[in-house]
Amino acid sequence: MTVEISTAYISASANRYSQAGSSSNSSLVAFGSSRYVALWNTAWKAAHIFRSHQKSISTLHFHGGTLATGSSDSSVKIWKDETQTIDLRGKYPLSVRLTTLPDAQGSVFILVCLPATVLAIGGTDKNVQIWTRSDESFVRSAVLSGHEDWVRSLDFHLPRSGEQPLILASGSQDSTVRLWNIEVYRAVPKGAGPADSTLSDELLDEFESSLGTLADAEEGDRQISLKRHVLTVKSRDGRTQQFSLTFDALLVGHEAGITSLSWRPDGEGDRELTLLSTSTDSSLILWSPSTIISTAQGDASSLWINRQRFGDVGGQRLGGFVGGIWSRGGADALAWGWSGGWRRWRCTSTDTNEAEVWKEIGAVTGHNGPVRGITWSPQGEYLISASLDQTTRIHGPIPESSRPVWHELARPQVHGYDLIDVASLDPLRFVSIADEKVVRVFEAPQTFVDALNGLKVAQFSQEDQGERPAAASVPPLGLSNKAVKDGEIADHFCEIVRLTHESLLASIVSTVYDWNAVHRRPFEGELSSMTLWPEIEKVFGHGYESISLAVSNNKKFIATACKATTPEHAVIRVYETDKWQPVGQPLQGHSLTVTRIAFSPDDRYILTVSRDRSWRLFEAQADSSFAPIAADKSHSRIIWDCAWAQEGDVFATASRDKTVKIWRLGDDSSRWVSIATLKTKEAATAVAFNATNDGRRLLAVGTEIGGLSIYSSGSSASSDWTPMCTVDHSLTHSDHIYRLAWRPGRQVLPKELACCSEDGTLRILVVQQ
Repeated sequence: MTVEISTAYISASANRYSQAGSSSNSSLVAFGSSRYVALWNTAWKAAHIFRSHQKSISTLHFHGGTLATGSSDSSVKIWKDETQTIDLRGKYPLSVRLTTLPDAQGSVFILVCLPATVLAIGGTDKNVQIWTRSDESFVRSAVLSGHEDWVRSLDFHLPRSGEQPLILASGSQDSTVRLWNIEVYRAVPKGAGPADSTLSDELLDEFESSLGTLADAEEGDRQISLKRHVLTVKSRDGRTQQFSLTFDALLVGHEAGITSLSWRPDGEGDRELTLLSTSTDSSLILWSPSTIISTAQGDASSLWINRQRFGDVGGQRLGGFVGGIWSRGGADALAWGWSGGWRRWRCTSTDTNEAEVWKEIGAVTGHNGPVRGITWSPQGEYLISASLDQTTRIHGPIPESSRPVWHELARPQVHGYDLIDVASLDPLRFVSIADEKVVRVFEAPQTFVDALNGLKVAQFSQEDQGERPAAASVPPLGLSNKAVKDGEIADHFCEIVRLTHESLLASIVSTVYDWNAVHRRPFEGELSSMTLWPEIEKVFGHGYESISLAVSNNKKFIATACKATTPEHAVIRVYETDKWQPVGQPLQGHSLTVTRIAFSPDDRYILTVSRDRSWRLFEAQADSSFAPIAADKSHSRIIWDCAWAQEGDVFATASRDKTVKIWRLGDDSSRWVSIATLKTKEAATAVAFNATNDGRRLLAVGTEIGGLSIYSSGSSASSDWTPMCTVDHSLTHSDHIYRLAWRPGRQVLPKELACCSEDGTLRILVVQQ
């Protein structure tokens, strides 16, 4: 039997490095996501994601058809050619840019690695190093000073004609952008007078010395240097050419450090020269030169001004923007923030004679840390995920013309502790645990119900909805989401943003309480603060941080466990969900941390596995309590996961000893016995059962290195499990798989399998014959 595996959804965020994203000439966007390179096309559908480094990718850049990636593993990889390695003598490179120098006629050398290549490096030494390719290797030709802090970003703009220079933009942690001109060096003729258009080096040096008093100005100690650097490039045939490099402009407008710079592609027609800059002040600025005519001498000069400003008003929100790039030939401006989510603005104006009009549109989002827990809503309408990035997120399919497209729909919990696990109580409630002693229960606000109805992800009747708060908010210095009533919502968000632009405020308020009028999914800025769910209950009891969570299939009970090094704390506490009170006494038996809890399909049993290498089974009693009935210690290493088959007659345990064991009640009904042992190449970390309508059972197994396999059994009573398929490594994870969850309500192929991992990605795979 041939089985095909494809990807339906990948949730991946951008790394917190300002140079971790780039766009090719074909509008293909590449960005570093943990140790992966993620590729997205302009339709924002996943094109590819592949592992490239051993550690996180810190810088990434397209140049023609070549992609260069640099990582915190101290390596740079060129995904087309191998080139020279440059030793920066202990300094950390924050930005690298490569381009070609103009010749005497203003044209550009065609081949990338010919002698007329210039390399700019910005780093922690506050300077910009200029390296030129000469005699087959790069040599340092100049050091540009002036910035007062780390140089975080660089970008070149090629000249459009022979009269224009090559422009280098440098952005620094000192919140300024500097522009440098590189052009063919033309010496000043002897005897040239003041009327000459070219200033002599002596005159420039004299003017530079007169600027020394600026150091005492109220602005601070910003240095302006007009020194002319001469770059000499030598070709293989002995020919030399000189270029001059001079400071041109200082752009001041951001209130915090510059994180990225990107020149707008020239495109068709006479498009205005535009520089995109992002900052940790949560703003994105588009800079363009404005020509000013000097009436005294009749010549023209340019003053760079702020043409457009995007982002969040108030600054410093969630770390600001980490980086920004252009896409679709300069029609889209993109930026990603500290949480890894992208934001995108599109130029909607078509008349070149009018001012450009920009509108925010949707972009991709994803967790920015290991994803530890996932759970489907009871009918599979959407998927909830919990991550160490301290958020829970809801992902759902939005119907489109050809097929549904998965998107992030809400971020119900933005917490102060790392989120460990999550479990669904009903279509509009869930419970989560974090690296704290408290278990928290959340209920959907009316805005979420309206969103799912409006986007046609699900349909809830008025009876299903009941009376709900309009939204939720987190008080300053608080951890609990508080309900916000419909009448309070406008005042609440006015207090948050304190905007002066009424149109923007109206847009935000309408997005909060009137999803049916919006008819679009939320954007990153809304997800991060305006899709919270109110917290309706807290459950206490454990003495240490929560580690395991499960909800019964009838939704009447939850079971929890905490970190433990002694039998006293290695207990399972069961609570009923009506009044959230404990049920019976804590379930004892384990001696170390309980790693997973699972209710049987009929809720008769509670299965637990532990670091003590054992599993234990507890049976429901007449008084709703649970009593121990079985235990086993056949595994030789920690047991990571366990799962019940849908029929409830067998269960599986996954262990670090590289085995998955299948267990069934013995013929004498007195003890549970192992009926099959599946051996894996790496430690087994996650398991999940499913069934088909022809009586076969499916078992998905995940490993500690991200491998994923699917096994099948011929009949419901069979102990013979055979490998059905091994998922190609390009479709699965690169690190520890924590959870696997089949989408409910799918009895026939194709089926959908959700998986989450230490690598920070969440995936939904389609399994079909």
